[in-house]
Amino acid sequence: MIIDTDAGGDLDDSVALVVAGRLVPELGLVVTGDEFGGERARFVRWLLDLVGRPEVGVVAGADLGNRRGFVVGGMCPGDVPWQGTDVAGAVDEVMARCDGPVPWVGMGPMSNLAALQRERPELVARMVVTQMGGAVNYRDPARAEHNFRADPAAAIEVLPALERWGPPTFVTSDVTFDPAMELTADSRLYQRWTEPGATPWERVLREQFDRWTAKYVAMQHDALALAAALLWPGVRFARERVVLDELARMSLAPDGTEIAMSVSADYPAFMRWLEQALVRR
Repeated sequence: MIIDTDAGGDLDDSVALVVAGRLVPELGLVVTGDEFGGERARFVRWLLDLVGRPEVGVVAGADLGNRRGFVVGGMCPGDVPWQGTDVAGAVDEVMARCDGPVPWVGMGPMSNLAALQRERPELVARMVVTQMGGAVNYRDPARAEHNFRADPAAAIEVLPALERWGPPTFVTSDVTFDPAMELTADSRLYQRWTEPGATPWERVLREQFDRWTAKYVAMQHDALALAAALLWPGVRFARERVVLDELARMSLAPDGTEIAMSVSADYPAFMRWLEQALVRR
């Protein structure tokens, strides 16, 4: 498995990375997108090390020049090294170690996937893509969903290209943006992170939660996308055809790109799954 993430902002990326580190032995690489001068990659390296996965590679990907929403500044120890920047080389190395298709789980903008499609389409041809992003009925009709809005050109470019390798899976904001998916200070998970016996990675999640929720809510969009990629049965999908406009807003269209699009989720079951993944020793 390869994860593409903009970790370091919304807590859901970090939660999903910890879950993957604990549940997915075949996790081979994490690529960072919407980079913050390489700091997202350093943060991911630190978090994976704390979870006990030092063998998982980390590479810094596309830097979109975005400096908003990065809340983990100063958390990462100074001795955590800078990570490499050769995304195509790192992906190629992972794929050379295995036969057959490789899951790619997108938890941020699609910049890195679009670059790979241009530079190394034979690598993308071997991917089973699950992407958190897009929305047919986004809560703000004037804008695209966040991951698409962060790099509209990438989403517009890569979406139709993916269809040739089989319908990609999109876990859309229509399904992930639900209060039932929110972690709060009253959540059992957060309470666990504040206990004296909390592990180092639990303390990191607590600190990031506190920083993020000072302004925003902590819904677990990316953890649900990871669950879908792991074939957890609580997310229901339908085959749909979609198009993106010039802002990367998604709409249904009979002549559009075929995707497997999320239509519902069992939220209570998902939150139980998430808690079990994060609590078990």
